[in-house]
Amino acid sequence: MLNFAKSFYPLLLFAAKNDPETSHRQLLDLLNQLQKSERSTWGKLTLQQLEKSFCCQDSRLKQQLWGLNFNNPLGLAPGFDKDGVAAGVWSSFGFGFAELGAVTFHAQSGNPRPRLFRLPLDYAALNRMGANNLGAAVMADTLEQTWQASPRQIPIGINLCKSKITPLEAAAGDYLESFLMLNELADYFVVNVSSPNTPGLRQLQASEQLEPILSTLQTANESQKPILIKIAPDLDWEAVTKVIDLVKTYRLAGIVASNTTIRRDGLKTSIVPATGNHIKDEAGGISGAPVKQRSTEIIRFIWQQTNGSIPIIGVGGIFNAEDAWEKIIAGASLLQVYTGWVYEGPWLVPNVLNGLLTKLNRYNLPDISAAVGLEHR
Repeated sequence: MLNFAKSFYPLLLFAAKNDPETSHRQLLDLLNQLQKSERSTWGKLTLQQLEKSFCCQDSRLKQQLWGLNFNNPLGLAPGFDKDGVAAGVWSSFGFGFAELGAVTFHAQSGNPRPRLFRLPLDYAALNRMGANNLGAAVMADTLEQTWQASPRQIPIGINLCKSKITPLEAAAGDYLESFLMLNELADYFVVNVSSPNTPGLRQLQASEQLEPILSTLQTANESQKPILIKIAPDLDWEAVTKVIDLVKTYRLAGIVASNTTIRRDGLKTSIVPATGNHIKDEAGGISGAPVKQRSTEIIRFIWQQTNGSIPIIGVGGIFNAEDAWEKIIAGASLLQVYTGWVYEGPWLVPNVLNGLLTKLNRYNLPDISAAVGLEHR
């Protein structure tokens, strides 16, 4: 029982006989069972063991953004828990927050399998999942039951994506339906217009396409929930600048930088073993180490263009404390991990957080907020 934290993760996520998506599904099923059993003896003991193994408590890591209290800056990125089935247990893994989704208003099965591949030579993943999820209504029901059983311990965000069957010209209404259905069940929302796996979605990053979406959501946002936008690492500087202008115009809470990349240059992987195809012939977005430098460059650019006035969630290629520190001093207030967490295991969280505390000591800084944008000062 108490060896759960040491055994379950590598057994499931790195099981050689299972494809990555199957391993991922098995892990989520197990965590969902744990969440439903949190009041049982074994559930309590298991959660206590997880918290003992992975949580790092230190007041210097705390900060407040958008009226929300974050115990630490490291969160779980969307894509891992698409339907929110384990929303109540992510705090036990030491995360300071978690973002669920991407969720669409209409349920969708996503692209044909196989659609998720590990690229170990590059410490990366290739995914073309296609925003597979059970839909906003099912997520709403799941979260309502979860929060009734136990109030959320950390800020919870929801990543909103356009349904594949919804035409681009009707995107605003599609995002709105999901937002209204989930509004009371999360602490912040992210408008995802940057996934490469929904046909045409990235076209919505253009100003003329994005404006009606942001306007519609903010008009309906009576409770003033923080709404952020997630952008692709493949945008040029002019396009990023236009997004920044829209963030200011519609008073968005911040920017998430960045999503996966469609670029293939610089990869060590040439052939994807699971398919036998050349990496350049495989559709999908690349996450992990190949995105690290570009996402940090975008964070740095946003900070410079805004004098640090727009909060940034930095995501892409975080595997250790050094990676995390680079994004923080470039301008990220919060961070998210997914691929790094898969490769390094749940010990990534305490390792990164303890490493950040070492950095604060080294630079004689009082707290993590003092490190945000440090390289610009």
